[in-house]
Amino acid sequence: MNIQTESMLTDEEIEIFQEIMNIAFGKSAADLADVIDTHVVLSVPYIRIMHVTALPDYFREHVKDYKNISIVEQKFWGRFKGDALLVFSAGAGKELVSMLQHEEKSGFESDPVDILERETLMEVGNILIGACVGKIAELLKDVITYTPPMIIMEKYSCDAIYDSQYNPDGTAIVLKTDFSFDNGNVSGFLFLVTSQESIRWLKDALRIFIEQYE
Repeated sequence: MNIQTESMLTDEEIEIFQEIMNIAFGKSAADLADVIDTHVVLSVPYIRIMHVTALPDYFREHVKDYKNISIVEQKFWGRFKGDALLVFSAGAGKELVSMLQHEEKSGFESDPVDILERETLMEVGNILIGACVGKIAELLKDVITYTPPMIIMEKYSCDAIYDSQYNPDGTAIVLKTDFSFDNGNVSGFLFLVTSQESIRWLKDALRIFIEQYE
């Protein structure tokens, strides 16, 4: 493990960020529950900070059990800026559609069902990414704007993230996310790819955040 990748945030800073992410995911769960009308629990078991050049290998290692995946991607801008990637295992769209009980609205042909899967994944992804990143910004006194979400459906997992995709000076924040619903389970990863500039801002913002409680 490259020591440089682990020194981007100190253990204390990661612990503070973990608490902020727990708050953010609580907000995400509440927003998502409002839309799908069922209880949702989101947790962040761990956070990893790494140089972006290590991300493709890390990604391939941790999604190797998923032959195909779907990705919701959304860029965000502020002092904290970057690219959010919400990765679902293949079939998550169908399961979410089933949980949302949209089957009866989908018509009789396969194409409308495919479209419904895309729309459902984008809707869920938009809520999760928006609430999560937005809450981070709110707690750390930043203002964020977003591009509309994009979706890549049923992509072969080994080809989903490639070495030249991001600026080699960038930093990746990896959050393993567990989604638990009352009537089903969908799991996935949330990756936030950001810049060294944003990490420097994040370190200062975390220090200011914790000082208000001391």
